[in-house]
Amino acid sequence: MRRISMAHGAGGSVMQELVKGPILSNLGGSGAEVPLEALDDSSVMSGVVLHTDSHTVQPLFFPGGDIGRLAIAGTVNDIAVMGADPIALTAGFILEEGFPFADLRKILRSMKETCSEAGVYVITGDTKVMEKGAIQEFVINTSGIGVRSSALDENVEETRKFRDVSSPWLLDSNLREGDKIIVSGTVGDHGVAILSSREGYGFETEIASDVKPLNRLITRLLQTGGIVCMKDPTRGGLSNSLNEWSEKSGTGILTKEDKIPVESGVRAACEMLGLDPLEIGNEGKLVLGVVPEKAEDVLQELRGTSEGQDAQIIGEATNRFDRVVLETSVGGKRILLPPAGDPIPRIC
Repeated sequence: MRRISMAHGAGGSVMQELVKGPILSNLGGSGAEVPLEALDDSSVMSGVVLHTDSHTVQPLFFPGGDIGRLAIAGTVNDIAVMGADPIALTAGFILEEGFPFADLRKILRSMKETCSEAGVYVITGDTKVMEKGAIQEFVINTSGIGVRSSALDENVEETRKFRDVSSPWLLDSNLREGDKIIVSGTVGDHGVAILSSREGYGFETEIASDVKPLNRLITRLLQTGGIVCMKDPTRGGLSNSLNEWSEKSGTGILTKEDKIPVESGVRAACEMLGLDPLEIGNEGKLVLGVVPEKAEDVLQELRGTSEGQDAQIIGEATNRFDRVVLETSVGGKRILLPPAGDPIPRIC
């Protein structure tokens, strides 16, 4: 009898098999504008964007954040990358018997501060307590709703000056040959920060998570125009996000290894542990597909923000390939496969 493994929740190809198999064969079929079957970051029905996410990060507190900040930022970002303004959240708490009140208060304060940063509110929720040992400490589910951003309409109008726009939303399937791929900053920070904190690795410099809400940044970028798709590369990292774009858009992607920004401490940690920073989850970064005529404008807009100082154009969509290809720093090429699962489990 087959059983669920940790890889089934890790965001890579194994999880995709679970989602595309038993889950989609029994759920979905709603006729939504962007349905469950699209497997985008959120769904859309009657112009309303809806997203839900559950958070089981361990440890609960880590350099740069905690489970509360992660829960709010993650939900806000998954709504915003569709081109919507997040307007309200829900929060469901499952607590283990014996969980310290002091830690709960600290997490709730962090959630409040992150909501303020993003300009959203938690408007309803639920709390359950399970017997000690039934779960590990604390699990949070957050859901959110959003409405179409006026900045998205500006973006679509600007983009139509250069090519047809098949969808009014920022979908994974929107990428076309020639579109440039931009990453907003260094990759792998969040996953390595979690791993370092969990396992007690003593790296030379403390690596902090990048977790933060990005909705205000996204609005600013959309006003620049030319953006056709956008993701926050969480579980499975940059590699998984690019492979989702390639599969859903039916186009290859060529990326250049020496253009992908990786913080030196993260690179050193990955080399020491045998990890690929392109497969490690992020919680405060964006990857964008942009029409070539607007790529430099979007890049310069990003670099003018605190979140995007290290932004780079890392490649482009191309019909020369039918998959994601990485041009290595020594000039060779290799297929960049999606990870089977996240090499660092329980990071979000």
